[in-house]
Amino acid sequence: MPLRLYNTLGRTTEVFTPRKPGEAGFYGCGPTVYNFAHIGNLRAYVTHDILTRVLRDRGYQVNHVMNITDVGHLSGDNDLGEDKMVKSAAERGKSVLEIAEFYTNAFFNDTNRMNIIRPTVVCKATEHINEMIALIKRIEDNAYTYTAGGNLYFDISRFPRYGDLAQLRMDDLKAGARTDLDKNKRNPGDFVLWFTKSKFENQALVWDSPWGRGYPGWHIECSAMSIKYLGEQFDIHAGGIDHVPIHHTNEIAQSEGATGKTPWVRYWVHNEFLVLDRGKMSKSSGGFLTLQSLVDKGYDPLDYRYFLIGGHYRSQLQFSWDSLESARNSRKSLLEKFRSLADKTNPVEPTDLAGLADAAAASPAVKTRLTAFNEALDDDLSTPRALAELWGLLKDTTINPREALGGALQMDRILALGLEKALEKTETPQEKARNEDPALAAEIEGLIAQRREAKAKRDFTRADAIRAELDQRGIILEDTKTGTVWRFKQNIDLPTPL
Repeated sequence: MPLRLYNTLGRTTEVFTPRKPGEAGFYGCGPTVYNFAHIGNLRAYVTHDILTRVLRDRGYQVNHVMNITDVGHLSGDNDLGEDKMVKSAAERGKSVLEIAEFYTNAFFNDTNRMNIIRPTVVCKATEHINEMIALIKRIEDNAYTYTAGGNLYFDISRFPRYGDLAQLRMDDLKAGARTDLDKNKRNPGDFVLWFTKSKFENQALVWDSPWGRGYPGWHIECSAMSIKYLGEQFDIHAGGIDHVPIHHTNEIAQSEGATGKTPWVRYWVHNEFLVLDRGKMSKSSGGFLTLQSLVDKGYDPLDYRYFLIGGHYRSQLQFSWDSLESARNSRKSLLEKFRSLADKTNPVEPTDLAGLADAAAASPAVKTRLTAFNEALDDDLSTPRALAELWGLLKDTTINPREALGGALQMDRILALGLEKALEKTETPQEKARNEDPALAAEIEGLIAQRREAKAKRDFTRADAIRAELDQRGIILEDTKTGTVWRFKQNIDLPTPL
């Protein structure tokens, strides 16, 4: 079965056929680095990671490009509000570039901890201003622009296909016009290609341009950088579903307006929202959850990855602590099942991975499971079905443990849940502390014993106080069937806090 992807442009599932045989050009919208990524943001990057892994597994040479937005993204997608980077810098008393560096490092710490492969090309908006200016000139030369109030706008009325991606009609856009929109716009859907100081007098980062000293609009950066690294037409553009009506719609208009080539992108892949009880998670609403906030509650970043791939990327996913706890328990059971099979075969050493792959390749039963696994992923990246096939393989008592291990590791090349690491013989936090700081280990285990006694006496106030004390010291407790285990909180390796 060939790989099939749901294409937002057309709302159909289509066989993936790249422009160049054996190659896949893929652009995924990256972060605006004005704050930590929240866990809803991370859903997009897990989707991009699964797509990259599947494409590579199918033999494609993947050129995955991702932008880092460090200028020009306003708090409103309709060219309203403040620049998110400038606002964050002012609030923290830092320069825009200091803010950008700090949160870029934080972002990649998060993606590393979630086993997300780094894109082939990571490009910063501030390092590609010349490319943006050159692309805007092409758009202007093709008569798609006008100047008003000192800013350069894209005139959507001159682009007949505007709104095809979002299935918008020009009449609907006019009917939905708001009175507080930019009064310089001829149409409510027009958007800024280049801002001048007439928009913000104190903009931190500005550049000389043919339209005045200023800075680019947010939408133009993705067009300019994707064209630089992938060409004027490429295969896949991915991002969150919220980008469809404005950001990606505007990207298509300006890219095709500049080059005259259509379609600019063949396949548009969009992931749905992660939602809380109170609705879509967003930074603007405040109180958003970061990956570190999950870690501080005792969860492994891969527990969250397991939670995400348990749902299809095109379905809204409801987040709750109970659902994350269920994902953690399921992943823990998965690792225990994997280790139990490893214990039955010699035991397996991490250096024996090639041998395990050979064993899996020789097993007809494993091949059947792998075929079903790959068919699930080829059906628009159905990770829930693929995850079910992994479980089915590990639970199948008719398959030789060595063969099952090899097949599971092949599946985990795409799911990336940490099975290979489970073969490593590592010290537990308790064992490490006993070896390196026996006094600290004894103190912690003494408090755990006191907590156990308090619970036995139903003195839950004392038991909770001990847990809280250890939590303050960076120590997480986990009550299991065999007793209480503990570990130190994982902290991300960042520069001096802002």
